[in-house]
Amino acid sequence: MKINRYILLLVLISLSIGSLRAQSNSNDNLPKYYNEKLHFGFTLGINKADFIIHPQKDLYKMDSLKYITSQPNFGFNIGIVSEYAFTQYLCIRFVPDLSFAARTLTYTFDTPLDTSRGYVPMKKLVESTFVEFPLDMKLRSQRMHDFAAYVLAGAKYSIDLASQKDVNNTSSQDAVVKLRKDDYGLDVGTGVEFFMPYFKLGLELKFSYGFKDLIVHDQYIYSTSIEKLNTKMFLFSVTFEG
Repeated sequence: MKINRYILLLVLISLSIGSLRAQSNSNDNLPKYYNEKLHFGFTLGINKADFIIHPQKDLYKMDSLKYITSQPNFGFNIGIVSEYAFTQYLCIRFVPDLSFAARTLTYTFDTPLDTSRGYVPMKKLVESTFVEFPLDMKLRSQRMHDFAAYVLAGAKYSIDLASQKDVNNTSSQDAVVKLRKDDYGLDVGTGVEFFMPYFKLGLELKFSYGFKDLIVHDQYIYSTSIEKLNTKMFLFSVTFEG
C-alpha cells in the first residue's frame, strides 16, 4: 500500500502549499469561477485495481486448492469533466472516462506427489478496459484566494469492453477467469484545487467499490472455487477545468 501513502502525502503537501499561497497572494486568479454554473475539462489518472474475493466455504475440499489471492496492478484513466454548480459549494459532477486496469488472481494448490515444490501457484491475469460513467455530488470549501478543497460521493456504472464472459474454455490449464461485462458501485473521494490564471488544476483521490458479483461460473476450479467476486479501485487523477 506504499502508493496510497505517497498519494496521501502529495495531497497533504498540496494542502500546505495552497494554505501558504492563500496567505501570500492577494490577486486571485479566475475570481468569478464560483459564480459560473457550468464548467468543462478533462482528467488524467493512475489507477490501482484489485478484487475482493469471497471464496466458497468448502474451498479446502476442492481439488487440493488451498487459497486464492488477488494482486493489484496499475493502470491509467482518461476522461472528460462536466460539472454543474447548484450553489457556490454544492455541485454535481459527471466524468465519463476510459479506464485500463489489470489484476492477477493466484490459485495456490497442494502437490503431495512433489513435496520438494510444496504449494504450487497458478496465476491468472485479468485485464479490463472499462468505459465508466460516474455521477458524483461534490461539496467544495470556500475559496482561500487561489486554493480550495472538496469531498465527493456518488455512484458509477461501468462496461468492460475486454470482458471474456463468452469465451469457451476448453481445458483447465488454459482456462480464463470469465467476468461479467457490466458493473455498478459506489464512489467516495477528496481533492484539492488550485486556481491558475487561465484554468483550474485539481488533484483528486477516489475509491470505487463494485456491488455486482462479477464471476461467471463454469466447470473449472478457477470459478467454482469463488462464491462472489467484487472489484475495487483507487484512482489518483489530475484535472484541468476552464
